[in-house]
Amino acid sequence: MLKYAAVGGMMVLGMFLLVSDFLRATAKMEGVIERNDYGKGSRKEELNVAIQGKEDKIPIEIEIAEQQYSSEEVQQLFDRIILRMEKLILGENESLDRIEGDMNLLTKIPEEPVDVSWELDHYDVMNVRGELQPDFLKEEGTLVTLRAVLTYCENEEKQALYQCTAHVFPKKLDKKTKGRKHIEEEIQKQEEESRTSKKLKLPEQLLNKDAVYYRKMDSRGLVLIFMALITGILLYALEFQKRGKEQEKRKRQMLLDYPEIVNKMALFLGAGMTAKRAWRKVVEDYERQKAVWGERYAYEEMKRTCHEMDSKATEAESYENFGRRCDVQVYVRFGALLSQNLRKGTKGLTQLLKLEAIQAFEERKALAKRLGEEAGTKLLLPMFLMLAIVLIIVIIPAFLSVQI
Repeated sequence: MLKYAAVGGMMVLGMFLLVSDFLRATAKMEGVIERNDYGKGSRKEELNVAIQGKEDKIPIEIEIAEQQYSSEEVQQLFDRIILRMEKLILGENESLDRIEGDMNLLTKIPEEPVDVSWELDHYDVMNVRGELQPDFLKEEGTLVTLRAVLTYCENEEKQALYQCTAHVFPKKLDKKTKGRKHIEEEIQKQEEESRTSKKLKLPEQLLNKDAVYYRKMDSRGLVLIFMALITGILLYALEFQKRGKEQEKRKRQMLLDYPEIVNKMALFLGAGMTAKRAWRKVVEDYERQKAVWGERYAYEEMKRTCHEMDSKATEAESYENFGRRCDVQVYVRFGALLSQNLRKGTKGLTQLLKLEAIQAFEERKALAKRLGEEAGTKLLLPMFLMLAIVLIIVIIPAFLSVQI
């Protein structure tokens, strides 16, 4: 139903777009085409032109540029941008009076048709991208003059100048960071002075205090332990999932074999065999066909029940144990039925098993139908994904071509 509804929706949408495009193509234009706003770019328009005296319409294609600023509007644009420039170029700094981090010397104004080129008077302190050069920063600060030429993209002759001065300082370090930096500098100095020696002797004192050195602990053992734990958890989850699938597979196979087992027991009992002899006969038939059938869980449990009977266990207890080991409701009922009829006598057992076989075959047909429905359900997701892709391919170009 969903597929047909989707197809119907596509048909309705296609008809709507077709009628809309037809009406738009047959309606006379007012001879006016609206341009795109500033910065939205040009676009192409396809038109049909009817000339008086000619029968056929002439198809043409024209490119319509975006709306451009007038001279007064360009000047207003530059004034508006210059008022925003300081905020745009500060980056993470708070003020031009104290620059400690990289500035954002952008080359194009966002959402405006204006390009920017920069000139600095101290390229050793800052480059044209606004990145500071830490090796040349001074504690007392450095004044850097920045000049920006603003150029209107549609007419490069229209330009404006922006200029500012930034006071650049090294980044402030907290007490702990300063101490660490000082320690690193002292050790590095010791290393440079002893490069002719085979061994590096670390300073015995740092920051005017005795120093003791330790190697930094490697966390690879912890990482390996963590990975081992995760792997163990994943393997356990995989094994648990595997056992669950195996149990489901076992149960499903046993349900499929149940009608045949009950039917065989009914036939052998009807032929005059005892329940025990009929049971062994079913197992013997399975052993002969095992090479063809492969291993079947229900028959293997019946085989185990035969061994129980041979080991002096009572026949009734063996049947009940069989039902408990199978752990499937129909087999529990089957084992209880055989056990009860042994105690009460086998009269009517054949008829009960025939009725059980008929019911089991009906349940098997229902199971086969359910398995077929499950297989169909699993195919729904890929089908819906394919339908969604088709809808996207068809609808998006149609919407993009609609002129509102």
